[in-house]
Amino acid sequence: MFSTAQPMSSTAHIPDFPECDHRLVQSLHHHSDRELVQLFQRHGDAGRYFTAIFCRYSPMVYSLIRHSARSPVQAEYLFALTWRHILHELGGVDCPETIAGEGPGAFTLQNWLINITALCINQAVVPEVESIHYALDQATPPLWCYVEQALDRLPAVERLITVMALTFRWSENRIAAYLQAEGESLTAAEVRQKLGQAFQHLEAALPEDIRQIYLGGGSLRPEPLPDDLEGLLNVPDLDGADLAGFDLVGTASEPGGEWAN
Repeated sequence: MFSTAQPMSSTAHIPDFPECDHRLVQSLHHHSDRELVQLFQRHGDAGRYFTAIFCRYSPMVYSLIRHSARSPVQAEYLFALTWRHILHELGGVDCPETIAGEGPGAFTLQNWLINITALCINQAVVPEVESIHYALDQATPPLWCYVEQALDRLPAVERLITVMALTFRWSENRIAAYLQAEGESLTAAEVRQKLGQAFQHLEAALPEDIRQIYLGGGSLRPEPLPDDLEGLLNVPDLDGADLAGFDLVGTASEPGGEWAN
């Protein structure tokens, strides 16, 4: 059954995650932890099993992280990184029925998640608040994880302009100006066309059940900002930055740079 873990103190507010009420997630309510892990491992093209595990244990993981982070923004950033790490490691978890019971030394998913969370708390390099462009209420970790995987399948230019539009909310004119400065001759109209194609490809690359849970009949594509409003946003100066290194958490780093040695 889903965890009823309580926060370590009344000062830590546990966010609500609407995906936990979706019928595809609720239909997995009766499965044990071991069964969910095995279903996740057997069905790599589905996202509902990871989402169900997230819903079951997100209160516990969030409580542990929130009490160790210096700010709510950094807690959300680390929360997302931790679930991304969990997604990467979960495929290798071995929890056969013979060792998944109770008793000393028995494997439990809860203990494994506590250990993974502690590892992330101790080793993840958390940037300063002003360098973080991730908000939990805009993309919860399961959606962010699967969108990031889908982004990796896009051609380089499509991935670049998608990150500009999705993370930084840049207008088509601003994206075109940046690309022209980098040697890509695209007009705003061509950027608009490419963005349409990029978001179609991005959504098509998502697991079908993730599209149902998070998008319904909607789209990931945000409404572009008018150019006269865009300049009012407090966004970093990206001149000369390698935007291919940005992800939806919104920090630029080399692969593996989020972890301390």
